[in-house]
Amino acid sequence: MGAVTDNQTSSVNRGWRFYLQEKILIIFFLGFSAGLPFPLVYSTLTAWLEEAGLQRSTISTFAWLGFAYSLKFVWSPLVDTLSLPFLTKIFGRRRAWLLLSQLGIAVSLLFMSNLDPAISTAVFASIALSVALCSATQDIVIDAYRIESAGTELQGVLAAAYQYGYRVALIFSGAGALYLAEYRSWNVSYKAMAACTLVGIVTALLCKEPEASRRALKKFVGTPLQRAGQWFGSAIAGPFADFFKRYGRWAIILLAFIALFRISDLVLGILANPFYLAIGFSKTDIANVAKIYGLWISLVGTGAGGWAIIRFGLHRCLVIATVLIASTNLFFAALAVTGPDIKLLTVTISADNFAMGFSGTIFIAYLSSLTSVSFTATQYALFSSLMSLVGKFTAGYSGNVQEAIGWLGFFLYAAALGIPAIILSVIVARYHARQQTEVP
Repeated sequence: MGAVTDNQTSSVNRGWRFYLQEKILIIFFLGFSAGLPFPLVYSTLTAWLEEAGLQRSTISTFAWLGFAYSLKFVWSPLVDTLSLPFLTKIFGRRRAWLLLSQLGIAVSLLFMSNLDPAISTAVFASIALSVALCSATQDIVIDAYRIESAGTELQGVLAAAYQYGYRVALIFSGAGALYLAEYRSWNVSYKAMAACTLVGIVTALLCKEPEASRRALKKFVGTPLQRAGQWFGSAIAGPFADFFKRYGRWAIILLAFIALFRISDLVLGILANPFYLAIGFSKTDIANVAKIYGLWISLVGTGAGGWAIIRFGLHRCLVIATVLIASTNLFFAALAVTGPDIKLLTVTISADNFAMGFSGTIFIAYLSSLTSVSFTATQYALFSSLMSLVGKFTAGYSGNVQEAIGWLGFFLYAAALGIPAIILSVIVARYHARQQTEVP
């Protein structure tokens, strides 16, 4: 970490044609497929629920749909080892699971598009949960597909292709969905989003099964109970044991930092769209500024994060990122005082999305530095799940807090939640810097 590799330099020197090779384009489109569903069960969905007249305490409980992403490590070993009848034989292990999860997303979105959340709230929430579960499963498969489809020299480029595809999808399911809801209806909007899943489905049909995924699966022997125990030890306990063995007593502090890193952002994010609508912004305003303009600012932040790691070192950037996440909530507090000022909204989105892009790059780099090469996929899934688990749970009560103390108090509360993460970032940064100096 912290230095440009020869592989990265040679990749750049090969020119733009290098980035149009088949593997990279496939990951770009799979990144689009991964990014499309998330806003549809998070920020975009909350705007629909706000207009449907649901109480904000009810709206914020939809943040718990995010537990599907936070707990995906629970069933990721099943996705990694279980063959699907007929589909696996025809398409291969990765593509079979990919198609199943994508079809699940498409069908669930179609069902959602035919419901009124104010009338059929429980059914609507159940189908939204189906979208989230299928989306989280798709993420597991795409991560594995990306890692297995190329050697280490291409992984940086593939990760970038995935991120750009993901961000493009956010325009569709963020701004695009809001535009359609503004000028047509939410039902039409979600039908259109269901149609957009064809991008991922067609990509899964046309791409090739990674050669690495065709390797023989590990065989377990003995009674069914013994085989289950061997599988659990290898797939679940092994990654945990490895992490605690490498970091000892520091493991708890590192895990606490991971869990609290984004809590301030997640607590605010679930009510961002309801806040914009409540103070008087139109869905078009939100789409133009918060979604389209905000996307470009987040891309700037993403690039700035990569530059900052090279320039200042990862340990310093951890502290900067954590401070940015918490402090940018204060811009929302100012907006709560002024009301629907489009200029202040632009400033607020600039600060918030830059912080989001910057901190995202920093944290991906940090989680990667913690991961053992022996358990790369599993440990990364565990870390990324833990990152959102505490935040999503706390976000489920955001509506209750907002109703009790108002918008201004809520944003101050969200900012204050970031203070423990800032304190931990200083401790973790010092530990990380000391580790780097001890490496021979």
